[in-house]
Amino acid sequence: MPSSVVLHPEREKSLLRRHPWIFASAIKEQKGRLRSGDTVDVLSHGGKWLARGAWSPQSQIQIRVWTFDEKEVVDNGFFLRRIETAQAGRESLIRRQGLTGYRLVAAESDGLPGITIDKYDQLLVCQLLSAGAEKHREKIVWALEKCFPDCAILERSDVAVRSKEGLEPKVEVLRGEVPDEVVIEENGIRILVNPMTGHKTGFYLDQRDNRAIAANYAKDQEVLNCFCYSGTFGSYALANGASKVVNMDVSEPALALARRNVEINNLELARCEFIQADVFQSLRDFAQSGRTFDQVILDPPKFVESKASLNKACRGYKDINLHAMQILRPGGILCTFSCSGLMPTDLFHKVVADAALDAGRQVQFLERLGQAPDHPVAASYPEGFYLKGLVCRVL
Repeated sequence: MPSSVVLHPEREKSLLRRHPWIFASAIKEQKGRLRSGDTVDVLSHGGKWLARGAWSPQSQIQIRVWTFDEKEVVDNGFFLRRIETAQAGRESLIRRQGLTGYRLVAAESDGLPGITIDKYDQLLVCQLLSAGAEKHREKIVWALEKCFPDCAILERSDVAVRSKEGLEPKVEVLRGEVPDEVVIEENGIRILVNPMTGHKTGFYLDQRDNRAIAANYAKDQEVLNCFCYSGTFGSYALANGASKVVNMDVSEPALALARRNVEINNLELARCEFIQADVFQSLRDFAQSGRTFDQVILDPPKFVESKASLNKACRGYKDINLHAMQILRPGGILCTFSCSGLMPTDLFHKVVADAALDAGRQVQFLERLGQAPDHPVAASYPEGFYLKGLVCRVL
């Protein structure tokens, strides 16, 4: 019999709604010996079985739920079923968009808390970010080998959030030979991915649909692509007829990658400019010098690391949006994003609206954007919705 924990009275309500997290403050007592990552049954104060999850003694989220089915065992077959279900749910999207790169497993939203898996052609890149994921690494790899026998497998668990689970960062080849570079394709655009050194698992797959939407506004326009990373927003814009694209990033390697992505798509480098600079300062400099654009894309890194940093993050988002509005020609398009899960959608909209007031510009919201459909959001887990964006007309 697995070990168990008993909740305080009235603390089972979120579990009855199938939310997959149990915080330390909800747990009254534990029964049996528990080590980090062990599977544990969760009981109500009255002794009713509620769920089965992974124990994480060092985290505020002390249990992440694997299953709400008392008969379901967390074994090799469990991970195989979850991964097979995730792949099946994405098949129509893969066929429809001709994808060779997509998110295979989106953690809690695919019933695998703390596990993110992206597929880049014949390479699977995993992030195992919870104590339970760490405990079951071999089972996860076995299930992936069964589902994708021709794929190499790389672990890129080199993120700070693992420390909250008492885990060290880790990068490891789990199966096969991992190439230094992979080329994927989406919406007819070819993209270079660096799986060992690129951001996250190598690339930002979640912006796929938003890149296509932003490109719809780019024909014959001069576009400024801020925080450009691999320059993919810019490649889309060029492919859709932008007259000029300025890719800006503080990282020289990112700009070199952006240049290569232009080249592998046989797009005109003559229509490109690459600026290595701090975006915050450069937006101010453009405003002071009078340089303007028809379209500005703001896709910054995550500003909100905790609830305590939310106010500071709001100031950062307001600052970049205000200065972007100042350099847009009348009727210009601002595509602005936040990838911070702790940034509420309505607050992000308010920040952009406040930036418009301070910039002295009238702004219309044309489209509200989110993450691509291979990054689903479970109805019981609203935290899974993290990427929000706006297409704005700045008058």
